[in-house]
Amino acid sequence: MENPVEEIKKKIDIVDYIGNFITLKKAGRNFKACCPFHQEKTPSFVISPERQIWHCFGACGEGGDIIRFLMKWENITFYEALKELAEKAGIKLAHSLGAEDRTWKKKERYLTMNLLAADFFEYILHKTKFGRKGQEYLEKRAIKPATAKKFQLGYAPNSWDSLLHFLRKKNYSEAEMLENGLLVRSEKGSSYDRFRGRLVFPLKDSRGQIIGFSGRALDEQEKSAKYINTPETPLYHKRETLYGLDVAREAIKKEKSVVIVEGEFDMISPYQAGFGNFVAIKGSALTFEQLMILKRYTNRLVLALDADVAGEEAMRRGIAEAERLDFELEVVSFDFAKDPDEAVRTDPVKFAQAIKKTQPVYDFLITKAQKKYVADDPFGKKKVGDEVAPFIGRIQNPIVQSHYVKKLASLLDVDESSVTRLLFRLKRRKKQSAPVYFNKEKSAPLERELLIQKYILSVIFQNDDPIAVAEKPFSIIGPDDFSIVSYQKICALFMELHKKEGKFDLDWFTSSLSQPLRPVFDELYLFASMDHNLDKEKIDKLAYEIKIYALKRQIKKLLSGEDEIPADKTSQLLTLNNQLKQVEKTMITL
Repeated sequence: MENPVEEIKKKIDIVDYIGNFITLKKAGRNFKACCPFHQEKTPSFVISPERQIWHCFGACGEGGDIIRFLMKWENITFYEALKELAEKAGIKLAHSLGAEDRTWKKKERYLTMNLLAADFFEYILHKTKFGRKGQEYLEKRAIKPATAKKFQLGYAPNSWDSLLHFLRKKNYSEAEMLENGLLVRSEKGSSYDRFRGRLVFPLKDSRGQIIGFSGRALDEQEKSAKYINTPETPLYHKRETLYGLDVAREAIKKEKSVVIVEGEFDMISPYQAGFGNFVAIKGSALTFEQLMILKRYTNRLVLALDADVAGEEAMRRGIAEAERLDFELEVVSFDFAKDPDEAVRTDPVKFAQAIKKTQPVYDFLITKAQKKYVADDPFGKKKVGDEVAPFIGRIQNPIVQSHYVKKLASLLDVDESSVTRLLFRLKRRKKQSAPVYFNKEKSAPLERELLIQKYILSVIFQNDDPIAVAEKPFSIIGPDDFSIVSYQKICALFMELHKKEGKFDLDWFTSSLSQPLRPVFDELYLFASMDHNLDKEKIDKLAYEIKIYALKRQIKKLLSGEDEIPADKTSQLLTLNNQLKQVEKTMITL
């Protein structure tokens, strides 16, 4: 049987596949896009349809094949991605393929453990007398049985070890249950159920896999926390989790917007009423990681957070994170209820009207500040400006920012220049407080040297006739003139094959590379598709520049570490200096 990875690559085109997730644009023989794995505005994500590879030349520097893309996109193991793509391609995998993937085997075991725990909680809720308290609470919150089933709601009995005993019978150890967050270790060293006497919400990833749980106390007089959540585990990461995303993501794509709420019921109640594009954050913080996930589905966020201090603070933090990713950010307010759950249950018609009448977040902030402070005197105006200006200052789009500068100036009855100066002072203060990590001027020559080395190799390998393109530059430079060892090896292999074969076969060449060199070559191959402002420079002139850098490195090496230069080194220095002068003279004439 052919290697399943290679078989998948033959049957699923990487450009078509990735194009289902992000918008791609043709760039010569390759395709480009903004990288989906980090924040950026200038495209740095390049895909080669010929090589069936991708690479990000931006902040994350990730790269690989179609399997690596799916692993990164869904945050899954190699075997999970392989299995999903094999199924899509109609390829049957050998069972032995997963034997070596220990990470997947452990993850699969813990996912199964969570599924069993969810079944246990759900059984207790619906099939036993212990779950009656949970059923009564759901009836009180107007949650229908079908909705409870949809979200797999359950009830944890008020017992210290019922789940522990149940999972033991399923051959899970206490150590595994502890690591997966289902048990808690006492000070005396014994273990007991984390969730006891609570309504339980399974927490799922975007694929619908149960990664953790949230338990709500049903007794309002309960002294412990209202909600208890799974701690950080190999499966559950709070900053990356959005409750309800698994059922909401298709509606988010369709509506081209997502409504963000604070709690599970704030997501479930609107869903039950027909509003499918709601998701809930865990805790009171909207994180960068959550926003990066939502960016895959929409560019429009609507904040519908609780009308209290915590909700307002969560909204303010969310604005700062969302602006970094250039989201369209709006707010919905319910003046007849404290949160979305109460609003949709109180008056579904008014709720629907409120959802349609969203307000841009900056208008909302200005209105809130006006109500908070009396802006009739200079000091009241100052307070409004001080509260709103930091948010306006973070707006990335200059047109949007200019609009709100004018609006704030008009409301405060001051010149626009006054608001602009306030923004400038805030920006300067922030810049002064930011740490300086490196000297750009000192690092520039090294950046240029590496840039042209990567570029010249990329141009050669991307060409239809690499040997013809390489003839002139490789008459000027050789493998040793590259400063990176891996580039030296790739160049040497190319020149060796050129002499032997007199022709170039890309597939054969890549298969000849050692395993550590292959990802280096993949990056080099795609590098010329980026905008480096080098396409107008002659390739032979760039080769001469590489030669100059190489000669200077050799001279510097001979001069380093010795007070007096031996006679033999003096001769070498003279030779190198003469070569350097000749190369510089030749380069000027080009």
